[in-house]
Order: sequence, then C-alpha cells, then structure tokens
Amino acid sequence: MTTTAEKRAAFRKMHESGFFVIPNAWDAGSAVRLTKLGFKAIASTSSGAAWAAGRDDGELGLDATLDHLRMLVAATPLPINADFENGYADHPEDVAANVARALDTGIAALSIEDWSGSYMYEQGLAVERIAAARAAIDAVDPSVMLIGRNENFQVPGMPAGESIARAVAYAEAGADCLFVPFILDPAAVAELVAAVAPKPVNVVVHEYDDGIRSLAALGVRRCSVGGSLARRAWSAFDAAARTLRDCEASAANPA
Repeated sequence: MTTTAEKRAAFRKMHESGFFVIPNAWDAGSAVRLTKLGFKAIASTSSGAAWAAGRDDGELGLDATLDHLRMLVAATPLPINADFENGYADHPEDVAANVARALDTGIAALSIEDWSGSYMYEQGLAVERIAAARAAIDAVDPSVMLIGRNENFQVPGMPAGESIARAVAYAEAGADCLFVPFILDPAAVAELVAAVAPKPVNVVVHEYDDGIRSLAALGVRRCSVGGSLARRAWSAFDAAARTLRDCEASAANPA
C-alpha cells in the first residue's frame, strides 16, 4: 500500500524534469479508470465535482470539497492534486486554516486561486494568501506542493504580462508550481515558463491533440484538463439519454 508520504514525494519528483499529463477526476469511478489507464497522478476538478453532485461550479463549499477529496484519495493509490479554488476564504489566516484541513485528506498538492468568486484579489493580498497557504503546508508537511493559480480568464482583456507578473510573485511567495489557465499563445507560454524558472508550469488543455506536444516543447512541465473530461462524459450521457427519451416517446405513441 502506498503511503501518503510516498505519494507526496513521488508527486514532487514528477515535477523536477520532463513532462506529464495530469487528468482531472470527478468521482471514484473516474479516478479508478484513470488509474487503470496508467496515468501517474490525478487532479480533482471543482466543476466536475459540482456537476456530479447536481450543482454548478463553485457551489460545493469547503466541507463538501473536503469529503470529495477524501473520496478521491481513497479511490486510487495515485497522488491527488486538489483543485482548492480560492481556499474557501478571502483572508490569509482563513486560507491557512482551510489548507491545513485539506492536508488531512491525504492530498499531495493543492491550488490556490486569486479569484474570490466575484472579483480578482488585489495582487498584494493575493500574494499574502499564497504565503499563508505555504506556511500552513510547511507546518504540516513541506513535501506537499502548492500551485499558485491566476484566474486570468475571469477578467476579460487581462494582459498576459500581468498574469505572468502575478505568477512570478506567487512563485516568490512559496508556490511550487504556477498555473495560468488560459495563457495558451506559444510566445506567452514560453515567457511564463522562463519567468518562473526553475519552478514548473501547468497549462490546462481542452483539446487532446498535438497541441499538448507543442506545450511540452515550450518547457511546460504538466498539462491538466480541468472539467473537460467530465464535460465530455456528461455530453455523451446527455446524448444517450435524449435518444432513450425519444425511443420512449416513439414506443408510447406509435404512428
């Protein structure tokens, strides 16, 4: 049986060199299937978890999210990287307290966003929140990775340069890996990678094609898929269910 310490050490080692894909699971079944397919680590997805619970993204809340993380950790021997949204708090001290609770679930990493749910935190406060999360992690187990995440897509027209500056500030505040979901232009990706080096960069992808290889060539360490796997699964479910509904209507009302 793989221990929590072993999973955390292995996950950190994965970030030292090379490239890997970290798919996002939304329930125990998806985590088990991804494990059987040979992936080396799994991330959670706030949107996928919410959809599986019949809710919209952002509606789960802290306690439900902690239960969800415990379920994923129990479902697979792989390291789990938690999508921890904004830490479920605005103030740095509250973020720290919630991060400490998250560590008790057995996760190997977690991300902290700079989006409150309705506005982007001023950069100084966002940095304080990252630093508070780092301190909370270090007080329990410094091997747990902290991912600093700039929610650039939440602010239309936010310049890539501003996102990159935030990523640099989060790296300096203690983030181990930097994530700006929708910096996808190759020149901007390369600039981000260089700006935070030697710390690794995560890029989210929604198309599963040679674009992933291109990102690896730019120095991206890992690609996650956000809620796109869950979205594809639910889209297929909806299509099949509509066919079933139409069959019912046809059988009930034959011509």
